[in-house]
Amino acid sequence: MGGTEHLTVQREGATLVLTLNRPQARNALSLPMLVGLHDGWLEADADDSVRSIVLTGAGGSFCSGMDLKALAGNGMAGEEYRDRLKADPDLHWKAMLRHHRPRKPVIAAVEGYCVAGGTEMLQGTDIRVAAESATFGLFEVRRGLFPIGGSTVRLPRQIPRTHALEMLLTGRSYSAHEAAAIGLVGHVVPDGTALAKALEISERINSCGPLAVEAVKASVYEAAEMTESDGLAAELTRGWPVFGTADAKEGARAFAEKRPPVYKRA
Repeated sequence: MGGTEHLTVQREGATLVLTLNRPQARNALSLPMLVGLHDGWLEADADDSVRSIVLTGAGGSFCSGMDLKALAGNGMAGEEYRDRLKADPDLHWKAMLRHHRPRKPVIAAVEGYCVAGGTEMLQGTDIRVAAESATFGLFEVRRGLFPIGGSTVRLPRQIPRTHALEMLLTGRSYSAHEAAAIGLVGHVVPDGTALAKALEISERINSCGPLAVEAVKASVYEAAEMTESDGLAAELTRGWPVFGTADAKEGARAFAEKRPPVYKRA
């Protein structure tokens, strides 16, 4: 199991939990964090015993975005990982889910700050849970920067355009309840319980047929780039083969026998 000094990896049953672990900097992005995230996504994709992923942060924050001290020329932690970036110049975008979509569902568990690059990375997750005191926002324009992690493309596709443009153009902060009201997050829970709620959701996902779950996720994102007629055709292409799997037969038998199904990805 991977991980770095700024990214911890652990298993909770069939769920892989990735924890941004730089609490003294409100989990600002660093090279060790980006490398750990990149490797974590690949580990989850490669391991069929992993059925879902939870992304969270240590120390009461999710992610405060780019390390502005490093941007100002004060150096970024983890220079020993620089060779990883040289070997794959796209690694940081894959880590932040801009250029990589894990095939397993990704659930975000947000406490505290989830701003700038944190909100950008959030848009690459599938299901989102926020603690009541969580803070969201894309602050880049306030600092003369551009939210280049994908927000000008993704955000208007995920929430109403008027809300997306207000978030992008004002750079103001949003409370968890505001984020839920505009559809950026799906759940608001008491402080300190976001991870527990995310794991609860992941357990529900893990109890379902893994081949079906992965096909459904893939179909949703694939169809989002298509016309409705093309999307419906693509859905049949992905969906029909699932009905012929051993997992589908097991699901039917378990229902008839009134017992929990035992899926084997077959």
